[in-house]
Amino acid sequence: MAISDSQYTNFGTNRKFRLILREQGSMRDMGGDSVSHAVGIVDSIFMNALETGTSDIHLQPEREQLRIRFRQDGQLHDTGQLPPEEAGNVIARLKLASGMRIDETREPQDGRIDMEYNGRHLSARASCVPCLNGEKFVLRILDPNSMRVDLQKLGMPEDVFVNWQKAIAIPYGLILVTGPTGSGKTSTLYASLHKFDSKARNIVTVEDPIEYEFEKNIAQVQVTEKMSFPRVMRTFLRQDPDVMMVGEMRDPDSLAIGIQAGLTGHLVLSTIHTNNAIETIGRMVDMGAEPYLIAGVTVAILAQRLVRLNCSKCRIPLEPEPDHIEMLHLTKEEVSSGKIMKGKGCPECRGTGYKGRIGVFELILGTPKFRAAIAEKADIPTMMRIAKEQGFRTMLEDGKKKVLDGWTTPDEVIRAVYSQSLE
Repeated sequence: MAISDSQYTNFGTNRKFRLILREQGSMRDMGGDSVSHAVGIVDSIFMNALETGTSDIHLQPEREQLRIRFRQDGQLHDTGQLPPEEAGNVIARLKLASGMRIDETREPQDGRIDMEYNGRHLSARASCVPCLNGEKFVLRILDPNSMRVDLQKLGMPEDVFVNWQKAIAIPYGLILVTGPTGSGKTSTLYASLHKFDSKARNIVTVEDPIEYEFEKNIAQVQVTEKMSFPRVMRTFLRQDPDVMMVGEMRDPDSLAIGIQAGLTGHLVLSTIHTNNAIETIGRMVDMGAEPYLIAGVTVAILAQRLVRLNCSKCRIPLEPEPDHIEMLHLTKEEVSSGKIMKGKGCPECRGTGYKGRIGVFELILGTPKFRAAIAEKADIPTMMRIAKEQGFRTMLEDGKKKVLDGWTTPDEVIRAVYSQSLE
C-alpha cells in the first residue's frame, strides 16, 4: 500500500476520523475493529484526501492491484495502490458505510457516506460500478466548508460581479448558470443564495445531491426515484416560494416548470449543460421551450469554467509559446506589458506549480434588446453582437485577462475554454 500504515494512526477513542451510519433518523459510529487492516486503510485514504484538498477519490481495479487516485484542483493524481487481497475488504467497508449491498457485484450502486473529521461533519457521494477486474468505486467529497464561498471570491471581473448582483436582486424570472460537470456551477448558486434575506423570503431548493446544508430558513429536498425534479418543483409551487433553486434543468419537464415559475412571480436559479452562454438559448429551444417564453423569463445567463491558480510561493515569469499567443489572441504590447507567470513547483503546491482554482466567466443579461432577439429567433452571430453591445466578454477574454495579471497560465485557460480559441 502506497499510503504507509504509520502515516496516519487513528486508533483509540479520540480518533481524528470516523465513519457515521444514519439509521431511521439517528446517527451512530459505524464501528469496526480500530486495528483492523481494512478499517485503517479506509480511514487513511479519507484522512489523506481531506488533508490534501481532494474533491474525488477513485479506486480503480486493475489486474494485479487496486489503483488509488485523488482529484486535486481538477486534476487526477496517482496516490497509491492496494494488493487484490486487501482491495476486497476495503471495497466491502465502503459499501457498508454508503448503504450498498455487499453481495451485489453485478449491478451499479449509489450511496452516501457520512463522516466526522477533527470535529467537522462531512459526507461523500459514492458510486460503485462492476468492471473487468472488479468494482470501481468513486467518492465525491462534499465538504460544507468548501461550499461556503463568498460571491466576491469566485473570481468574477468587477463588471460581471456588479451585473450578477443586480440580476439576483430581481424578484422573478429565470437565472441560469452553465458549464460542464466540475466547473463550479453549484458553488456559484450557493454563494448567490447567501445573498438573499432568508428570513423575509421563502427559499426552497431541489438538488441531486445536496452538497451543502444551509443553517436555517432554507428548505432543501434531495432528488430520489420517487421525488424527481419535476415532481418536487410542482410541489414547491404550492408552497408559496419566493426563490427556487433547481440543481439542474435536465429534462423538458423541469425546464417547462422552471419557465412557468419564473413567469408567475418566482425567481428560479438553476444550472444547465451547454458550452457557453449564447448556446443556452438554443439548448432551451431544443428542450421544447418556446422562444417567446424564453424571452419573457430570461434574467441572466452565466457561463463559467475553473482554471488552476499559479502557486503564490513559487511562481516565476513565463515567456508564452507562439501557439499560446495565437490561441489567446495576445498582442506584442500585451505580452511585453503583462505579468505572465507560471509556478515552477514547490512543497507548498506538491510540485505541481498550481494551488487552488479560480473561475473564468461570461455573463449575458436579459436586456429588452436581447429578449427581442430571442423572441425573433435571431441567429447566434446576431445575439452575440447584441450581447457585446451590453459589454459582454467571452470566457476566453476573461481567461486572457487572468493570464496577463499572472493568476494562471496560458495552458490552463486554453484547456478550459479551448473551443472558443478556435472561433
